Amino acid sequence: MLPLLQLAPAKLLNSSCSLEKTLQCSCSFHGIPTPSVQWWMGGVPVGVDGMDGSLQVTSTVLGPWANSTINLTEEPEMGMRLLCEGKNQNGTHALSILLMSRKSSLASQAFVKGLIQGAIYAGIVIVLLFLCLLPLIVKHIRKKQAKKAAAIRAKKSSKVRASQELKMSLKPEEPGKPIVTTFSESHILEKQDKAS
Repeated sequence: MLPLLQLAPAKLLNSSCSLEKTLQCSCSFHGIPTPSVQWWMGGVPVGVDGMDGSLQVTSTVLGPWANSTINLTEEPEMGMRLLCEGKNQNGTHALSILLMSRKSSLASQAFVKGLIQGAIYAGIVIVLLFLCLLPLIVKHIRKKQAKKAAAIRAKKSSKVRASQELKMSLKPEEPGKPIVTTFSESHILEKQDKAS
């Protein structure tokens, strides 16, 4: 008696893409019965084991495994979809690949270049603005420092004046030395002299 093979739907086991001189993509499927592999490019089926100018497809089948490779010799159109589809009577499994042209990287390079230029120009504008505002900032800081210094001097001078007045009022009178007094004190002293 022969062993019964268990049926299995097509299942993608491995896929890869590489880009050197040509774009080469491969898909490997497993299933019972062995899946058939079909490539689609832009929604149009690509012939198996055939060569169509810009692309070449090769497929191999070994037991329940099916492997297929597609080579694109020309650059794909921007946004072109490549589909690798494995199918048997029990199911279908597919892989969709979005192809981008190498030329599309120029657009991203231009974007990055523009972004860098914009950052440099913004930096230059900020520096120029700072240099224009610098004299105003320095003037404001100096004004604040001058006010602070004046307040400190005024505070010191009032303390010095108060301590000098205190020293003079506590100093005993020496004979023969003139007494230094303020106008209000001398006015009071004159009145006292006239009264006596």
